[in-house]
Amino acid sequence: MLLLIYPKCSTCKRACSWLSGQGREVEIRDIKENNPSEEELRRWHAMSGLPLKRFFNTSGKTYRELDLKNRLPEMSEDEQFALLASDGMLVKRPLLVGETGVCPGFKEDIWANLK
Repeated sequence: MLLLIYPKCSTCKRACSWLSGQGREVEIRDIKENNPSEEELRRWHAMSGLPLKRFFNTSGKTYRELDLKNRLPEMSEDEQFALLASDGMLVKRPLLVGETGVCPGFKEDIWANLK
């Protein structure tokens, strides 16, 4: 499993602690230093079955600065993927990627069932 985090994020810290408590081994990746590629994001989005908007960090500073609340509805999916791949801070975190699914955000009940 792969876990994308921002090390200074308290939710990411809680998620790491929870995974450790569950005895689950994950590869940890700093989303700011090594942001996901467009190809990865497309694959993960398809695996998740979620709307693409769920992959955006809607409470982040960059999201607000770019006025994405108003701009996203007018953007094509290709433009949204390119934007997400351009800056890891735009991506919802923590992001857990398993073989059976993907979950943006820390949701214990969903994470417990991911393999």
